[in-house]
Amino acid sequence: MLSVENLCAAYGESEVLHSLDLDVKPAEIVAIMGRNGMGKTTLMKTLMGIVPEKDGDAKVGETSIAGMKPHQRVSSGIAYVPQGRMIFSAMTVRENIETGLTSTGSKTVPEDIYELFPVLLEMKSRRGGNLSGGQQQQLAIARALASEPKVLLLDEPTEGIQPSIIREMARTLRKIRDQKGLTIIVSEQVLSFALDVADRVIVIENGTFVHDTPRDGIDEERVAKFLSV
Repeated sequence: MLSVENLCAAYGESEVLHSLDLDVKPAEIVAIMGRNGMGKTTLMKTLMGIVPEKDGDAKVGETSIAGMKPHQRVSSGIAYVPQGRMIFSAMTVRENIETGLTSTGSKTVPEDIYELFPVLLEMKSRRGGNLSGGQQQQLAIARALASEPKVLLLDEPTEGIQPSIIREMARTLRKIRDQKGLTIIVSEQVLSFALDVADRVIVIENGTFVHDTPRDGIDEERVAKFLSV
């Protein structure tokens, strides 16, 4: 569902991602793990078109998205929940989710989004800025789902969220995958969350993939060493 071939990205003259190859199957959840500064967020931003590719290709299904602007990538089936959530704090919950509808032509929020996130239904008239961190993360995911994506990118979704909410988020992401057949890629530093949610764990170090393993049979100690400072 998502394939990346020889993907390179740079900030100015400084190359940050080096010839990455990645294939993610339909309805597969992949966790991209690594310490700060190793390239996780740059990979997400490059897939979303916020950082331009220096070289290589990326496809959603059979559609090449390389060179596309972010809004064109959304129309091609990719959605992005950025680090820090980036919701519109002055807008209501419902208005926030409705901003995700622009690529679908629909005017109303699908009911199944509120079924996945019942707290958002209760709070749909409340301003986004008045929600807790965990609720804002749910809102950011709901907004992304409103664009009816095939591939969902989540950048550090557990950042600043309490452990009980993190466990609930893992359950919700698996439920989204099961109900919608969605391909999900999560960048993450928390190994316990990655093991809860992902079918496969990939480690990125200095802009290169250095470890790729199914969750079943994963060598947790080895992965943890990559994540330790």
